[in-house]
Amino acid sequence: MKKINKTEVHKELQAFVGQDAYIHSEATSFVFVRNFRISITECHIAGEGPYRVAIRFERNGWLRTEGLTHYEIDEQGRLLLAGYDDRGRMNVALELGKEAFPE
Repeated sequence: MKKINKTEVHKELQAFVGQDAYIHSEATSFVFVRNFRISITECHIAGEGPYRVAIRFERNGWLRTEGLTHYEIDEQGRLLLAGYDDRGRMNVALELGKEAFPE
Protein backbone atom coordinates (compact mmCIF):
# COMPACT_ATOMS: atom_id res chain seq x y z
CA MET A 1 0.00 0.00 0.00
CA LYS A 2 1.09 3.57 -0.56
CA LYS A 3 0.32 6.75 1.35
CA ILE A 4 -2.94 8.37 0.36
CA ASN A 5 -2.77 10.91 -2.41
CA LYS A 6 -6.02 12.79 -1.89
CA THR A 7 -6.50 13.62 -5.60
CA GLU A 8 -5.94 10.02 -6.71
CA VAL A 9 -8.21 8.53 -4.05
CA HIS A 10 -10.94 11.06 -4.86
CA LYS A 11 -10.77 9.97 -8.51
CA GLU A 12 -10.97 6.28 -7.55
CA LEU A 13 -13.94 6.93 -5.24
CA GLN A 14 -15.80 8.79 -7.98
CA ALA A 15 -15.56 5.71 -10.20
CA PHE A 16 -18.02 4.02 -7.82
CA VAL A 17 -20.63 6.81 -7.84
CA GLY A 18 -23.84 5.77 -9.57
CA GLN A 19 -23.00 2.08 -9.29
CA ASP A 20 -23.66 -0.84 -7.01
CA ALA A 21 -20.68 -1.81 -4.89
CA TYR A 22 -19.74 -4.13 -2.08
CA ILE A 23 -18.18 -2.77 1.09
CA HIS A 24 -15.81 -4.36 3.54
CA SER A 25 -15.13 -2.17 6.57
CA GLU A 26 -13.58 -2.74 9.94
CA ALA A 27 -12.22 -0.73 12.83
CA THR A 28 -9.99 -2.67 15.20
CA SER A 29 -12.30 -5.02 17.06
CA PHE A 30 -15.29 -2.68 17.23
CA VAL A 31 -16.83 -2.85 13.75
CA PHE A 32 -16.80 -5.48 11.02
CA VAL A 33 -18.97 -5.37 7.88
CA ARG A 34 -18.39 -7.57 4.85
CA ASN A 35 -20.20 -7.81 1.52
CA PHE A 36 -22.73 -5.15 2.37
CA ARG A 37 -24.12 -4.27 -1.07
CA ILE A 38 -25.00 -0.63 -1.66
CA SER A 39 -25.80 1.71 -4.51
CA ILE A 40 -23.41 4.65 -4.11
CA THR A 41 -24.70 8.17 -4.75
CA GLU A 42 -21.79 10.27 -3.37
CA CYS A 43 -18.20 9.82 -2.20
CA HIS A 44 -15.93 12.32 -0.46
CA ILE A 45 -12.42 12.36 0.97
CA ALA A 46 -11.41 15.05 3.45
CA GLY A 47 -8.58 15.97 5.76
CA GLU A 48 -4.87 16.55 5.46
CA GLY A 49 -3.82 13.13 6.72
CA PRO A 50 -4.99 11.00 8.29
CA TYR A 51 -8.00 11.25 6.02
CA ARG A 52 -11.68 10.50 6.31
CA VAL A 53 -13.93 9.10 3.60
CA ALA A 54 -17.70 9.46 3.47
CA ILE A 55 -19.87 7.32 1.21
CA ARG A 56 -23.54 8.06 0.69
CA PHE A 57 -25.87 5.38 -0.58
CA GLU A 58 -29.49 5.09 -1.61
CA ARG A 59 -32.18 5.91 0.93
CA ASN A 60 -30.00 8.54 2.64
CA GLY A 61 -27.54 6.19 4.30
CA TRP A 62 -23.96 7.22 5.03
CA LEU A 63 -20.78 5.41 5.98
CA ARG A 64 -17.86 7.48 7.26
CA THR A 65 -14.43 6.09 8.00
CA GLU A 66 -11.74 8.15 9.74
CA GLY A 67 -8.01 7.71 10.28
CA LEU A 68 -7.14 6.49 6.77
CA THR A 69 -3.49 6.74 5.74
CA HIS A 70 -2.84 4.28 2.87
CA TYR A 71 -4.50 2.88 -0.24
CA GLU A 72 -4.13 0.65 -3.26
CA ILE A 73 -6.10 -0.68 -6.19
CA ASP A 74 -5.79 -4.46 -6.26
CA GLU A 75 -5.71 -6.77 -9.29
CA GLN A 76 -9.54 -7.10 -9.18
CA GLY A 77 -9.97 -3.30 -9.35
CA ARG A 78 -11.05 -2.98 -5.72
CA LEU A 79 -10.19 0.21 -3.83
CA LEU A 80 -8.52 -0.74 -0.55
CA LEU A 81 -8.05 1.96 2.09
CA ALA A 82 -6.42 1.46 5.48
CA GLY A 83 -5.36 3.49 8.47
CA TYR A 84 -2.14 2.61 10.28
CA ASP A 85 -0.87 3.96 13.58
CA ASP A 86 2.70 5.16 14.21
CA ARG A 87 3.74 1.59 15.06
CA GLY A 88 2.50 0.19 11.73
CA ARG A 89 -0.63 -1.47 13.12
CA MET A 90 -3.81 -1.29 11.06
CA ASN A 91 -6.63 0.39 12.99
CA VAL A 92 -9.23 0.83 10.27
CA ALA A 93 -10.03 -0.52 6.80
CA LEU A 94 -12.48 0.43 4.09
CA GLU A 95 -12.67 -1.54 0.86
CA LEU A 96 -14.94 -1.07 -2.17
CA GLY A 97 -15.42 -3.59 -4.95
CA LYS A 98 -17.82 -4.24 -7.81
CA GLU A 99 -17.98 -7.93 -6.88
CA ALA A 100 -18.47 -9.54 -3.48
CA PHE A 101 -15.36 -10.07 -1.38
CA PRO A 102 -14.28 -13.67 -0.72
CA GLU A 103 -15.89 -15.16 2.39
